[in-house]
Amino acid sequence: MKYRVTIDEQTFEVEVGDLQSRPVMVTVDGETFAVQPESSGAQQLTAAPAGPAAPCPPAAQPAARTTAVSSAKVMTAPIPGTIVAVLVKAGESVKTGQELCTLEAMKMKNAIRANRDGTVANVLVANGDSVKYGQPLVEFTE
Repeated sequence: MKYRVTIDEQTFEVEVGDLQSRPVMVTVDGETFAVQPESSGAQQLTAAPAGPAAPCPPAAQPAARTTAVSSAKVMTAPIPGTIVAVLVKAGESVKTGQELCTLEAMKMKNAIRANRDGTVANVLVANGDSVKYGQPLVEFTE
């Protein structure tokens, strides 16, 4: 499924893979993320398309990404919100899918999970920090 999403006047091209697989693969402006949906017991809503899916129109211009560290070595905030739990510290080894921190947005808690195996070099946020979309959260050593 392809979507065009606008957040804070920035438009993103989003493609969501098979919703039944775990992790769900999501591509945002060409960058792919493995998303591990939480099972909260909440009712899932599904929408059936009314007709054939229309192709996603091209974006007027790609969204700018600004990070102080290499994007290959850093986990960034997928949405703006508030950090409510930091579960790792510098020097700790993590595995793909391991929860690094919890970000609350619109009264929903979102687990931010490692997209790779590695060692945490720096934790760039603390409990209570407000973060913006794309803000670095955790940096890896390699």
